[in-house]
Amino acid sequence: MGSWPRSIGAITLFVEDLEAAKQFYQDVFGLPINFEDDDSAVFDFGNTIINLLKTTAARELIDPAAVAGREAGSRLQLTIQVDDVDATSAELATRGVELLNGPMNRPWGVRTASFSDPGGHIWEIAQ
Repeated sequence: MGSWPRSIGAITLFVEDLEAAKQFYQDVFGLPINFEDDDSAVFDFGNTIINLLKTTAARELIDPAAVAGREAGSRLQLTIQVDDVDATSAELATRGVELLNGPMNRPWGVRTASFSDPGGHIWEIAQ
């Protein structure tokens, strides 16, 4: 285990509506689907893949843990580094994205804005 940990290769997000989530990721991030089947769709973000997995299939994956519904609230945020948060926010607006917050300057010296996908997963853009 000398080389552990190296990097995060995949993040699996559980979604109730796979079709809506796929469309959102294609429209907002401008990415093609890297792989898909009846229960999932995979998008390649460079050094990490995002796997959108139907909640019905997620149960088997994480059993005996429970799959929480969107109404339980958010427990994670995914951050993407961008050159210009304001310009990226404006571009996201043209793609139909409504920001949760920002753009704003954070006390730790980073400018950010956040939005959510159809499954309620929070995405942050930061510069």
